[in-house]
Amino acid sequence: MKHLDRRSLLRATGAGIGAGVLGSAWGQDGQIVRTVPHHLARARRVVWLFQSGGPSQLDLFDNKPLLRERQGEDLPPSVRKGQRLTAMSGNQATLPLVGSAFSFARHGQSGAEFSDLLPHTASIADQLCIVRSMHTEAINHDPAVTFMQTGSQIAGRPSIGSWLSLGLGSNNPNLPTSCVLISKNKGGQPLYARLWGSGFLPSKHQAIPLRAGKDPILYLSNPPGVSREQRKRALDALGQLHTLAAERDPSALDRQEQAELAWRLQASVPEVADMSDESDETFELYGEDARNPGSYAANCLMARRLLERGVRFVQLFHKDWDQHGSLVGGIKRQCRETDQGSAALVRDLARRGMLEDTLVIWGGEFGRTAYSQGPISSTEYGRDHHGRCFTIWMAGGGIQAGLTYGETDPFGYNITRDPVHVHDLQALILHLLGIDHERLTWKYQGRHFRLTDVFGRVPSALLG
Repeated sequence: MKHLDRRSLLRATGAGIGAGVLGSAWGQDGQIVRTVPHHLARARRVVWLFQSGGPSQLDLFDNKPLLRERQGEDLPPSVRKGQRLTAMSGNQATLPLVGSAFSFARHGQSGAEFSDLLPHTASIADQLCIVRSMHTEAINHDPAVTFMQTGSQIAGRPSIGSWLSLGLGSNNPNLPTSCVLISKNKGGQPLYARLWGSGFLPSKHQAIPLRAGKDPILYLSNPPGVSREQRKRALDALGQLHTLAAERDPSALDRQEQAELAWRLQASVPEVADMSDESDETFELYGEDARNPGSYAANCLMARRLLERGVRFVQLFHKDWDQHGSLVGGIKRQCRETDQGSAALVRDLARRGMLEDTLVIWGGEFGRTAYSQGPISSTEYGRDHHGRCFTIWMAGGGIQAGLTYGETDPFGYNITRDPVHVHDLQALILHLLGIDHERLTWKYQGRHFRLTDVFGRVPSALLG
């Protein structure tokens, strides 16, 4: 009689990892390492509008009149407090303060403050929870983005989307649990597939990137002369081989699951990528750029289509916020590309009755400094990386709407009230999805790992 291990038993009984409302996963030692959901979920899905490069909170959300009053003066040592700087700032003879070139105003009943670069986002102020007190230890892009996405500054850990796939499984077996959309034709810091990879989790939990154009997923289409029926017969034969191979290598079953998903995606992805059924009114909401596949606005619309079809976690990456110089012109361009689409996504989800159980997140890996990177002119300046405090906003999914949370000092350099760490944000996301961040773990190399490592707390004041 053939030996039937736990993985094979789960496969044979049709109860794969994450199946059902309550699922169990097996670590490498065969022990159950989590059972989720742990509590009532407020959100069913997440869309993260990741602004790669570090948007300047001082020019968008966190108005500091003192910087204008003291422009050109050196950053006081009492404010810096000996904190480390990047190599770029470390080579400057002085650290001259620079105020924002943009005007700020309060909006909505909440009175949330935005610069004039964000008129569309400002129009949904009362639906947003703005957190001005985010902070991170990372001061360079790669470790900071990796930290935000995986909970570690060192590459190799599973991405947050992979953790959600492990913990909650799929809402739609014909689409990936987690998808990635990257704005086309953008410069800036590079992005790596490991940012949405599965790390040491089974590879079936990695996110799938979708491209603009004829083939949203590479190598998904059948070669010329190969029919869907032929591909299915080949897939069935491959499954028999993988079943035999699984006696020696259980990961063969994961590879078979990926092959079966790819076959299903051949039918589902063309449908979700075809926007011909969207109304002119919808394109007007997102902006004319939404008709340009691969643009940020088009990706926002695509995100909504993926979410309404059951994709649990959708992440948009928009690069080129890294404005060490020429910030004024650069940030204007970035906001023109992203402001309307971001606000439109929130409005679109709300009018479809989806915002209540969809968590929307907007933000980057860190913020920018109160002092200028390089010279200050009458029309331009730059800002260096700053992890001590930065701003994100969230909407929907159980978040407190109309709240501005946290406070920074008059220089916009240090947090003075209600700090929120990157691990706290990760814990919050999991909490809203019904997961206790301390209990969703996976045993690897003798240790139970989790997204938040050994840190993190849920900032309950942000909950609606």
